[in-house]
Amino acid sequence: MNQSVTEAVQAFLQDAELRFSQRTVRSYRQDLLAFCEWLRDRGIERLDAVTTREIRAHAGERLARGVAKSSVARRLSCLRTFLRFCAEQGWIQEGMRAHILLPKRDRRLPRYLHEEEVSVLLDGIAGDDFAALRDRALLEFLYATGVRVSECVQLDLTDLDLMTGFARVLGKGGRERYVIMGRRAVEALQRYLPERNRVAHTQAVFVNRRGGRLTDRSVRRVLERRIQEVPGLRSIHVHGLRHSFATHMLNGGADLRSVQELMGHASLSSTQIYTHTSRERLAQAYYAAHPRARRGTEGQESNKHGL
Repeated sequence: MNQSVTEAVQAFLQDAELRFSQRTVRSYRQDLLAFCEWLRDRGIERLDAVTTREIRAHAGERLARGVAKSSVARRLSCLRTFLRFCAEQGWIQEGMRAHILLPKRDRRLPRYLHEEEVSVLLDGIAGDDFAALRDRALLEFLYATGVRVSECVQLDLTDLDLMTGFARVLGKGGRERYVIMGRRAVEALQRYLPERNRVAHTQAVFVNRRGGRLTDRSVRRVLERRIQEVPGLRSIHVHGLRHSFATHMLNGGADLRSVQELMGHASLSSTQIYTHTSRERLAQAYYAAHPRARRGTEGQESNKHGL
């Protein structure tokens, strides 16, 4: 079938709406429409004229313009999913997507809050009004469970079990897992839910003043506002609470496999990035305790690196 790129994209997006979240579909639509426009500028409109050469050229141009590797990788991942769909329809050859390699991402250390900073942030949310009770429950839940913000806003009342302290979340790829809320988060939810029930017209756990489900953007605004209320507190993205959860769990002695399962990481390598702070603490403990690390050869105290 001599399918046009535009027709193939529309068919893919219609299928994606049945299989993926609205956020994922929006992202796919944005990336694919931009790719279609790039192809049209080069006179390419038929699907059978698209090869891995064009896709690599498209990615190369974006990298050359200074687009972040993570953004380029996201678009290439989208194109690979699109090509798999096209192959399943018989529009292109099977295996074409296997030749599209994602750029190696720069692994940056995640930004997070120290334990004392998290305590100041959460304990600083005072009051018994709806906003205070909701914001405290929301941020306590995010920090206690380490869930993604998208998983948090999708949470329904039936997903909570306050008696046992467990919550069911739906993660990436539709993978279901259970997370532990902890005493502080459960207590905050117990105080918030009666107020929530007065205004809610949805099954969502976290709602706005009008009773509708909170969005990802709303959660970001809540965190930004609460951080601004604490003088001198470092600003972090809402994902920073997830980073804080993982870092503090590992510093507290949790093993990598447990943290991986709680965070919903498909690969252990995704969890290992959080071990940087654990290594720092191990080094501090080592240099403070080991007799041959504490003192140099001349009997002098070694520096903070043990040299």
